[in-house]
Amino acid sequence: MRNSVEQSMQLFWRRTDMDGLERLTLSIRQQGVEARSTVLCLESGGCRIDYSWTLDAAWHTQSLTVERWNGEGHGQLHLVRAGTGWRVNGAPRPDLDGAAEPDLSVTPFCNTPPIRRTPATPGEHLTLDTAFIDGPALTVARSRQRYLRQGPNAVHYIDLGLSSGFEADLTVDDLGLVISYEHLFQRIAPPG
Repeated sequence: MRNSVEQSMQLFWRRTDMDGLERLTLSIRQQGVEARSTVLCLESGGCRIDYSWTLDAAWHTQSLTVERWNGEGHGQLHLVRAGTGWRVNGAPRPDLDGAAEPDLSVTPFCNTPPIRRTPATPGEHLTLDTAFIDGPALTVARSRQRYLRQGPNAVHYIDLGLSSGFEADLTVDDLGLVISYEHLFQRIAPPG
């Protein structure tokens, strides 16, 4: 799942568990990947979440900025990789040391970096710790998850942490971007 050419694309996902929509602009270049998105959802009384995600050429997150607007006003969270750990809003978070990637609750894009590192052989898996970000609450906590390869474009997700017991089948494209996320998200084509 390596990118050999530079490309930009727009992706849209709809929530399948509640009313919600995401529009993501993805730019893939030799020096790295950038994702910018707006999410509108009814979760937690309704909110708008914008995020800007910067990854290196191997799709490892370098930084993630999340902005939220809801009935409580505006909030922002900034996560930056610091060696093997993370800084949150400029402060070191030792509890996140060793967490491989962020997991942002409101988007299936967060699954792409781990899926790209999941072994390609069916039956193989990747288990990792994440910095789980609750989008509406703008909180960060350590969590654990597993990705089990079922086929070239099929992965089974198992939450081993904060939402232990939650499992879902994911269908992905050749870049590891989610097409269908059982229970939560479905990629849609824009009208026209």
